Amino acid sequence: MYETTYHRPTTIDEAIRLVGDSGGEGKFLSGGMTLIPTMKQRLAAPSTLVDLRHVAELKGITVNGRDIRIGGGTTHGEIAGHDGIRSACPGFAALAGLIGDVAVRHMGTIGGSVANNDPAADYPAALKALGATIHTSRREMPADEFFVSLFETALEEDEIVTAVSFEAPEQCGYEKFRNPASRYAMCGVFVAKRGNGVKVGVTGAGSNGTFRWEPAEQALSLNFDGAAIDDLSVDPSDMLSDLHGSSDYRANLVKVVTKRAVAKAQSH
Repeated sequence: MYETTYHRPTTIDEAIRLVGDSGGEGKFLSGGMTLIPTMKQRLAAPSTLVDLRHVAELKGITVNGRDIRIGGGTTHGEIAGHDGIRSACPGFAALAGLIGDVAVRHMGTIGGSVANNDPAADYPAALKALGATIHTSRREMPADEFFVSLFETALEEDEIVTAVSFEAPEQCGYEKFRNPASRYAMCGVFVAKRGNGVKVGVTGAGSNGTFRWEPAEQALSLNFDGAAIDDLSVDPSDMLSDLHGSSDYRANLVKVVTKRAVAKAQSH
């Protein structure tokens, strides 16, 4: 057994101070959908847990026309059920409703998911495709710069994701091919269209984490229809390969799931 000290701060400054006082052995807890199971498996043993769920300034959703800002402590369920997001950006609300199960959506937060950057998480692909801004306790940065690699972001150890913000596109859609047990994406694709420009974010398939599929963006910007990517292919050497699916399988999935995401975007 190992000993862990639990703290429940009510402000961001207090939370940062508590982690700083831990001597580099403290962890922020924001929902706990990843950290708690990792601790149970003895793969992580932080000396200090700083629970962010009671920090009011991390919560809340603001929708002003097409401008959307979501606090880092907002749960997946709150995002999925928010009328403003469902109206302005239905693809993003639908994405949140596909995460895990009811229990996960009740506890898990967007800030925790973004900070963890699991290679099969849903939000990173959407935030890249939406050209979102990640707000932290120190700064703000584009999603393309924030997500670095597998489980790696630009965050410092004592830095907290306080919010994400983006402008809702004209059309958007998300589709994912789910692992039947975990419901994580073996491949998930978020497509966002603004004017003549289209961005495509992919999760669950890339060997270096979430990525933008730029050839598909170029093709769909000229013709926003699934048929526009018929002649494209994805390099299997850039794909993950594991017991759930080979790199060739995932390369094919990226194309198939992108077409489905485009169809969903067209239906909104």
